[in-house]
Amino acid sequence: MTPISATIQTGGFGYMIHISLNTYTVLQASQKKNQPVKLYLHHVVREDVQLFYGFSDKQERSLFRLLISVSGVGAGTARVILSQLTGSELQKAIAEANANQLKTVKGIGLKTAQRIIVDLKDKIGQATTDDKFLMTNNSLKEEALSALVNLGFTKASVEKVLDKIVTNKPSATVEDIIKEALKSGI
Repeated sequence: MTPISATIQTGGFGYMIHISLNTYTVLQASQKKNQPVKLYLHHVVREDVQLFYGFSDKQERSLFRLLISVSGVGAGTARVILSQLTGSELQKAIAEANANQLKTVKGIGLKTAQRIIVDLKDKIGQATTDDKFLMTNNSLKEEALSALVNLGFTKASVEKVLDKIVTNKPSATVEDIIKEALKSGI
């Protein structure tokens, strides 16, 4: 394990998992106490590579997924943001439109900080009042988005439809969200 990656061995294979410094700190503390470690994964598949990103809790993974949904913020930048800011610090910076705090992160300029705030303020704003609602609905939305993109729909057109569905039907399951999206004609 290093501050930027962990290796999980299973079935004779080792998988490199990219982690944030916050996750590294949690893993290191668990390792010192000889406690089992649990990582929540995000899997990225590209033409030339498959990458795994690991997080110590579901909230950090949800924030990572929100960050990579912002245009111009890739997985590496999102990981740096989550390494430098805790989940609550990030949520507070976005909710309060504090671009200066986001600019303190390496690689984040004023325009990117403002884009993060504009794109995520509504989503993160809900999180400050009800973390469980946002994280659950965002996870369901991400699963539905992934399924629809795999079916051949474009991410941009699907995201807007899914936002409306999740807002209008907060108790919908992933299957319900996908069915509604398909009915809408995307």
